[in-house]
Amino acid sequence: MRPQRIAVTVGEPAGIGPDLCLALASLDLPASLVIIGSRELLVERARMLGLDATLGGVEVIDVPLAAPCLAGRLDPANARHVLALLDRAIAGCVSGEFDAMVTAPVQKSVINDAGVPFTGHTEYLATETGATHPVMLLATDTLRVALATTHLPLRAVSDAITAELLDTTLRILGEDVRRLWGISRPRIAVCGLNPHAGESGHLGSEDGDVIAPAVERARAAGMLVDGPIPADTVFVPRALSNYDVILAMYHDQGLPVLKHAGFGHAVNVTLGLPIIRTSVDHGTALDLAGTGRADAGSLIAATRLAIDFASRAPRRAVP
Repeated sequence: MRPQRIAVTVGEPAGIGPDLCLALASLDLPASLVIIGSRELLVERARMLGLDATLGGVEVIDVPLAAPCLAGRLDPANARHVLALLDRAIAGCVSGEFDAMVTAPVQKSVINDAGVPFTGHTEYLATETGATHPVMLLATDTLRVALATTHLPLRAVSDAITAELLDTTLRILGEDVRRLWGISRPRIAVCGLNPHAGESGHLGSEDGDVIAPAVERARAAGMLVDGPIPADTVFVPRALSNYDVILAMYHDQGLPVLKHAGFGHAVNVTLGLPIIRTSVDHGTALDLAGTGRADAGSLIAATRLAIDFASRAPRRAVP
């Protein structure tokens, strides 16, 4: 059996992605890493950081930049280069060339500035692999938080919380936590949308009218699900000990707690895809690019988790 091959995309070239990939290349990992990015950029950044410009012998798939890149300085001309890195990794995962992909951070704003509508990695990967319902989950060693909605304005969240959304999200969450982490019957806590989970309807009707029935349907299907539980209650340590994963209703309901618990070492996992994808829990940190002060902990954790997933999870059919 060949060693697992893990594709790692460099991400935004002006950010800390190249720095993190160079740190990753120096590690002895139980898999073959394939860095997808500009070889010229990696060599230049290695010299800037005083690192081995041979890249430690790690395989690099060279995707040249569209325009010269300075650390910390965004250029929309390189936006399509960033997407080309993702496209190459996706194609390799779909074909079986790679067993998983790990992504360094991208800068969503500069991709949109280049005239390319881009909401985020999660949505892009779903579109390109034909997945209809991606689910974002962030994990530390002790906490997993998934999101019912991702990159939406807060005023749009309530309308987005529908029976269909929750039914599908809970199904994918149960299936993929079992498949990837090997937990036979995941215990899932579902957060309420409103304060106090709606206070019996006095603080909003969504919890009683939409979320509670979805929890009951999941239970009827044999899942171990509780909710809706007020978010300020479920994240209390004693309550957390009862669950394998928390489903938050929106981005800033669940992720601040997760990042407080493990920022810099947490991993972003996209569920619901036919491929395995993990990523970092942070952004491009333009001010740290090329300084030697970037912490590679999250990318290292994401790579180790991708290797673990690939060793455990059976491949899915690609739509």
